[in-house]
Parts: sequence; C-alpha cells; structure tokens
Amino acid sequence: MKKNIHPQYYDDAKIICACGNVIEAGSVVKEMKVEICSACHPFYTGKKKSLDTTGRVDRFKKLTEKSATKKVVRKSKTEKKAAVREKKSAKSKE
Repeated sequence: MKKNIHPQYYDDAKIICACGNVIEAGSVVKEMKVEICSACHPFYTGKKKSLDTTGRVDRFKKLTEKSATKKVVRKSKTEKKAAVREKKSAKSKE
C-alpha cells in the first residue's frame, strides 16, 4: 500500500445534529453537522411530522380545490347550454 495518499482519519469525529444530539464516530472529517439523526427522525422516534419546506402539499391542495370549483362551473354552463338547445329545438318543431 502506498504511503501518504490516504486522508487523515479521526477516531473521535463528532456528528452534530440540528436537534443538539452529538454522536462520536470515526471519519476523515473532524466535525460534521446534519439536519436529522436517529434521536429526532420520525422512523426511530415513532412520531410522525411533515417536513414540507417548499409548500408543495399546500400548493397541491389549492390546485385540487380550484379544479373542483372549475368542474362545478363547467357543469352548470353545459346544463345551461343544453337547456337553451332544448328551447331552440322546441321552437323549431312548432
């Protein structure tokens, strides 16, 4: 094995989570910061929480509500047009 080509390995490297949990492990990086760890991850804690940082869920709900109202308006317009057609056809039969 060649010498002096491998990075420095730290046996006491610290992994620091956003929740404040500190884990010591071996790594080539002395200190790492992470957003989520086993102490705060919903899978390990059993708590479900939604991390919707970009607002995609709210946007989807808004779009579905808007499309539902458009369907109702469209349906009422087609019913009105059908009624007008019936009146015209009734007049033409007379």
